[in-house]
Amino acid sequence: MTLGVGSSFVTGNKAEFQSQRNTKSGVFGGVQDFHWQTFVGKNATFTMDGHALVGNHDYDIKLDYTDPTLGYLRMGYTEFRTWYDGDGGYYPPKNETFQPYESDPYIDRRSAWVEGGLTLPDWPTLSFRYEYDSRIGFMDSTSWGQNSSGAPNTLPPTKNIVPAYLGIDETRNIFQGNIADKVGDTSTGLTLRYELDDTKDSTFFQQDPLNAPGATGSRFVTDYDVEKNDIFNVHGFTETFFDDKVTFSSGFSYSNVDTNIGGSRIYSNAYNGPYLPSYASSAARNSGYLDLNGFGNTNEYVYNLNLMLTPIKNLVIIPAMRFEYDSSDLSDGFLNSATTGPGGFTPEAAATDNWTSSVAESLEIRYTGFRDWSLYASGEWSEDWGNDAWDSEPILDTVNFNQDWDRFCQKYTVGANWYPLAQLNFGVQYYHQIHNYNYNNDHLTTVQDQYPGYLQDQDIKTDDMNIRATWQALSNVALVTRYDFQYQTIDTTSDPFVTGSPVFSATTVQSAVVTNHILSENATWTPLPRLYLQVGGSYVINTVDTPAAGLGGGGPTGYNNVLLDGENNYYTIDASVGYAIDDKTNLQLQYDYYRADDYYNNAGSATTAAAATANTNVGLPYGADTEEHNLTATLTHQINKSLEVSLKYGFSKYSDGSTGGQDNYTAQIVYASVKYGF
Repeated sequence: MTLGVGSSFVTGNKAEFQSQRNTKSGVFGGVQDFHWQTFVGKNATFTMDGHALVGNHDYDIKLDYTDPTLGYLRMGYTEFRTWYDGDGGYYPPKNETFQPYESDPYIDRRSAWVEGGLTLPDWPTLSFRYEYDSRIGFMDSTSWGQNSSGAPNTLPPTKNIVPAYLGIDETRNIFQGNIADKVGDTSTGLTLRYELDDTKDSTFFQQDPLNAPGATGSRFVTDYDVEKNDIFNVHGFTETFFDDKVTFSSGFSYSNVDTNIGGSRIYSNAYNGPYLPSYASSAARNSGYLDLNGFGNTNEYVYNLNLMLTPIKNLVIIPAMRFEYDSSDLSDGFLNSATTGPGGFTPEAAATDNWTSSVAESLEIRYTGFRDWSLYASGEWSEDWGNDAWDSEPILDTVNFNQDWDRFCQKYTVGANWYPLAQLNFGVQYYHQIHNYNYNNDHLTTVQDQYPGYLQDQDIKTDDMNIRATWQALSNVALVTRYDFQYQTIDTTSDPFVTGSPVFSATTVQSAVVTNHILSENATWTPLPRLYLQVGGSYVINTVDTPAAGLGGGGPTGYNNVLLDGENNYYTIDASVGYAIDDKTNLQLQYDYYRADDYYNNAGSATTAAAATANTNVGLPYGADTEEHNLTATLTHQINKSLEVSLKYGFSKYSDGSTGGQDNYTAQIVYASVKYGF
């Protein structure tokens, strides 16, 4: 049993610290680890494992009774908390941010389960499991709210930087039964699973965050989503060993999902407020709805076939096939509160009906017959096709469409491992992947602005290579080097469809080029029997080039400094030192560093204040400006065979220039623990 207690001391954004480190700001501690095992009778064992850290809200316990001649009974409970920062966006021209409504958002996850099984000799293995899961709490949302505040705030009303948060209330009940047996050279298994999901989630944000709740003009949005799913699944497998050269396996799965949905989106003078006609408007930002209800059904069929052949020594051939068919339909209705109609509402209805078929094949070959070499190659192919259709009435019918599509995917991989010396080996791998998408829209309406309704064809090609080397340079020095390169192109053909004026033809453009370089190195040195040092690092170059960024004479800085090429370059450094002070005392130091310096403020590049405001009204700054330091020191002392104590100190510093510093923090952590064996 290990007992521990500690505390973190944070200056700056405590929520960001908690989100990144998943550790509560302040005091925490309790039972860090517990394990107990004892024999019961001649064959059975009883085991208990767990931990309970108060403050961090982290609890876990597992009980296990196992008799290999009879069966087992197991049960457990887990509860842990995940923190979020809750911040919204940042507007550089005004150095403007809005404070989150929930300064300390978190989600509590709970799971309780019990499982029993029979493992009688010469009998099929039977088991049953029941599990209850839940997620409850608040978390931040990446769908930020719109700002519509007036003076003294002069932000554009369409600038979505207002913090939004999600209210989460989700539960799952899972029932599962399994049976497995072996007859001759064939093993079989069958599983039945039934799941009940119940979701009651909400989205909250305030459109005018400078106004106090209840003040004139205050506008609060509450989006309430209800979803219930009944999920039934049956799946099974077979595996047959014909001889030492031929093995055949297969698997199948069928799933059925019945879905019911409900909810509303209400603009009012408070969160969870009543519907107020004065807040309903035809303005796009106020298009709420009431009394959403709908239902749907989904079916999925999957079948796998796999064969492993060893025709000669050192050669393995694995062909495989997969068949899948999915179908789903969903219909719903609601009252549109932003339009006029009987009683002030307009009834709306919508429906979708989709299906997908897929056939996939693969072939893998491995050969180890050459001295000091291991070679492998594989090919994967899939042919997919389907239909997506949806319609709605009366207001939303501008997005109706019925679209057939097909997709052909290929991936070819070759690789080799070479062991020229006992202390040196190399590995190299390359793959080429092609995804070809074709869309055939029947053009039910004159507006096709819903993805992928405006596409005719899209081709995605990816080339990826990596080289790695492991070298025991000296008896006390080991090096691991790896280089990865990936190059991807996306060619898009638009749909030749009249959207008014002018007429758009089927034009193919290279809509994106993605390039990745990743270089990493790790070195371990043990200069003394009591001392070791390990240093590692990586450098990543990631760019996304789009033709739009070069329009208007923007060149590398993008279209009028508004639309830019994407960059996500960063590097990391990590190091650790371990020293055995004596036979009972050890000291370990760890340090890691992260830096991303790709931030480009499109307002800062403008030559006038008016141009800066114009740029940021259209877009947001691109890239990241993040720097992070983490240092940990741990001292461990073995008092006797049963008792061990340790003391840990940690220091973290985090800064993010792309958020105007609102996420910056500095933290120190002190933690002491005692481990006792009995």
